[in-house]
Amino acid sequence: MKTLRDLMTPPAHIQGRIDAIVVRGAPRERARLVPQTMALAGIGLADDRLGQRGEAELSTRQVTLIQYEHLPLIAAFARSGPLDPVDLRRNLVVSGINLLSLKNARLRVGDALIQLVGPCAPCSRMEEVIGPGGYAAMRGHGGMTARILEGGAIRVGDAVSVAPPAA
Repeated sequence: MKTLRDLMTPPAHIQGRIDAIVVRGAPRERARLVPQTMALAGIGLADDRLGQRGEAELSTRQVTLIQYEHLPLIAAFARSGPLDPVDLRRNLVVSGINLLSLKNARLRVGDALIQLVGPCAPCSRMEEVIGPGGYAAMRGHGGMTARILEGGAIRVGDAVSVAPPAA
C-alpha cells in the first residue's frame, strides 16, 4: 500500500515544461519575455534584477514560478480578458506539472536545479495590472517561490521534472 508521501510525489514520467520566461528590471519597470536565461545558484536569473545585482540572495524568492493552467482561472475570477504572463511578473510560467503540490521539492528546470519553498503571494500591483479584484483573483494561484541550488541554462520549452531528494 502506498503511503501519503508516495501519493504526493509525482511519478517519474510526469513532466512539465517552461512556457515563458519573464524577467524584471527596476521594481516599477515593465517586465519582459526572454527566450532563455541563466539560473545563478544562490542569486536568481541572470537577466532579472536579482541576477543583474549579482549578490547572493538569501531570500526564498530567488526565482518565482506560476502555473500556466491558472492564468485562465485568474482571469475568470477577476472577470478580465486573457492575461499576459508578463504582467504577473513571475519568472517562470510552467505547464503540465502541479507546482502547488510540490512544496519543498527539488525540480530540474532545464539545466538548473531549484527547490520550491512556498507560495508566492500576490502583491497590490495586481489591482493595477489585472483590474479591480486582481489581488483576490490571484490568491491561491500566485505561484511558488524557489531557491536556485545549481545554476544552468533555462530555455522556453525546457522540461520541468521532480529531482530525487538530496542525499
